[in-house]
Parts: sequence; structure tokens; C-alpha cells
Amino acid sequence: MKPVYITQFLVEEQRAMGESAPDLRLLIEVVTRACKRISIAIGKGALGGVLGEAGTGNVQGEAQKKLDVLSNDILMEANEWGGHLAALASEEMEHPQPIPEQYPQGGYLLLFDPLDGSSNIDVNISVGTIFSVLRAPEGTDIAHAEKAFLQPGVKQVAAGYTVYGPSTILVLTIGTGVHQFTLDREIGSFVLTQRDLKIPEQTREFSINASNARYWDAPVKRYIDDCLAGKDGPRGQDFNMRWVASMVADVHRILTRGGVFLYPIDSKTREQGGKLRLLYEANPMAFIVEQAGGAASTGHQRILDIQPEKLHQRIPVILGSRLEVETAVRYHGQG
Repeated sequence: MKPVYITQFLVEEQRAMGESAPDLRLLIEVVTRACKRISIAIGKGALGGVLGEAGTGNVQGEAQKKLDVLSNDILMEANEWGGHLAALASEEMEHPQPIPEQYPQGGYLLLFDPLDGSSNIDVNISVGTIFSVLRAPEGTDIAHAEKAFLQPGVKQVAAGYTVYGPSTILVLTIGTGVHQFTLDREIGSFVLTQRDLKIPEQTREFSINASNARYWDAPVKRYIDDCLAGKDGPRGQDFNMRWVASMVADVHRILTRGGVFLYPIDSKTREQGGKLRLLYEANPMAFIVEQAGGAASTGHQRILDIQPEKLHQRIPVILGSRLEVETAVRYHGQG
């Protein structure tokens, strides 16, 4: 069968939708080219001198790895000159980055987590890149207004993630389902390998950081305890637990075979509102998961309906197989 490369796929999808958005296609293509460069750097590992600490911290006060900084730089440099963006925002930077004056401004905003799961880098476990695309509001002074990025997740026009594992996989939605591409390293292009991914509605697998159990609120503790009770418990079935500590890897497993991912609010993260960032992690993943037939909630509210209040806002996250997310939400409703 003749391979379908990502550019052809985007042209055909937009043609089928009756739309022509060359700037959006260009934006996605540029992001994927940047991800290829990140994949090459990760693949070299110690040979490329990219492992270890960078000796710096990001806006959240977290220690940065060398590859955190490199990945952020790659995405920034790749996207600033093409004329398709008005501004960029990164999890690693305190403020949005406007497009330099010498370049034309476009009509889109790009948000990204350049290297999700970077704590896994030095032990050679899968990491990834997450990105989200919004339309830039008309008449907004992007250079001085963070509020341009403060749009609810339902406003996203595209979202995706790349998993840098044994193969480099790109998962993408432009609102017409979820599609998977695999990087053909010999020709340097992403090739469509699966159309219209669907998450099974039910699951017997959950993903949560069990080391935080002593901090969990009562609804989460009851839910996990009932899962762990297996066939003899109230759920009446055995569950498996999986946890990679890389959101892209955990979500990709769920997208592939079902499951539920939880990073709930707890006594350790309550003051900051949760662990995961709404704009860089929760919104793009929620968009992808919903497009694949799943669900995404804070435990009390659909994630994509949240009106962001600040650029680096954090929230609790429960996403994955629809019926299991609904079950976890019911536990939250019980107090």
C-alpha cells in the first residue's frame, strides 16, 4: 500500500472538511519537523552529550534536564519565522514568546510541553512532546497579553503528542478523530499508520502514582481501594496498575488498549490546584482522548470546559476509557 505522509494526510482531511487552512498545515508540519530533531537528540543519548541536569530551573521551580532546554529551544526556533504564529507559550517559560518583529505574524497560538516525562531520560524510558494549537483572537496585542492564550480547551483547533520510544510515534487530532503516524527514520518523514483510533469504553487497567497514596482525598482512595480489591471487591473484577511517570507514555497506552489515567488533587498539591498544567498537558490530552471516544474530567468538571485563569494553571486530571472515567467521577460525587 502506498504510504500516506503527514502533509498529504492534512491536505486530504481539510479538503474533506471543505476547508483550506494552509497556515495550520504549515504549523503542524513545522512542529513535526522539530519533533524529528528532538527524536534524533534523544536517540543519541550519552553519545550526544544531552543527558543529565542542565543546572537551571523552569518557571515552576523544577530542575531542568539538558534535553528539557534543548527541546524547548528546538521548538522555539523552528516556529518563530514561518509566518503562521502570533505567539508561542512553553511550560518551560514564564511568559509567552511573541514572534520577533522581523518575521510576519500569523493567526495561531502554539502551546507546548517540550519534553514530558523528562525524569525518565537518564534511564532510557519513553518521554514525549505535547502541543496544542489555538486561534489568536482578533485585535489582541499578543506581545503584551497573556490572556490571548487563556481559552478553554474546546477552542483548540489541533492537538498532538509525540512518543519517543522504540519508534517515534506522533498522535494528532485536528477535530476529525485521532490519527497515528510513525517516523520512518530512513526517509525522515511521518507516515500514517493508523486512522481513527478509538479508546475502549471499559477497562480493567488504571494508571496512578501510588507513592502519593497517603496524600489522596477520600474519593480517590476509595476508588483505588475498590479497584485493588479485585473480584472479591465491589467492582467485581481484577484490575492491573500501570505507571510510567511520563504522561505521553501512559496516555498512549490508554489510547492503544484502554485504561484510565489519574493525577488527582491531594493534600500535597492542593495549594497549587493540582499537578498537571491545564494549557500544556490537560487540555491537549483531553482533546485527543475525547476525539478518540474517551472522557476527561477533573473529578467534578469536564476539562475542556474550564476557563483558564492563568498561563501555568494546574488542575487534577482523570482521563481515558469513558465508562471508567464516569465511574471515578461518581466516587467524587459521593464526597
